Amino acid sequence: MYKVILAKNEHIEIIAEFNRQMALETETIELKPETIQAGVSAVLKDPTKGFYLVCESESEVVACLMITTEWSDWRNGDIWWLQSVYVHPDHRQKGVFSLLYKHLKEMIREREDIAGLRLYVDEHNQTAIKTYIALGMETSNYQMLEFMK
Repeated sequence: MYKVILAKNEHIEIIAEFNRQMALETETIELKPETIQAGVSAVLKDPTKGFYLVCESESEVVACLMITTEWSDWRNGDIWWLQSVYVHPDHRQKGVFSLLYKHLKEMIREREDIAGLRLYVDEHNQTAIKTYIALGMETSNYQMLEFMK
């Protein structure tokens, strides 16, 4: 019923809309459609920025996630960062994210240059945190700090 594929240019609008919905739903942040669409487009045009996976059901995109990379000299490999996860409400609790995550883990296992997977999640998003832990991820001893322009 569901199939995971690498996102293409034809997916820009739906990924941007899903990102907009995710930001609103999880952090009550309203993203500007033109900014997020340009951001998604930039990733698809420049693979050094990352990549998206989408999950389709009967050729309709029902979920997405983005991966960016960080070089780790400690591990002599890239750490993949899981970002911009969204599953359309009609497809939640149906194993869609689990399928995306399983696909991602298989990609990591197949590549010797990838040292691991990390993510950050808003501390108030307990539903997501429980899901990630249930899939085998563990909390880290690192705390995120940021400076945003």
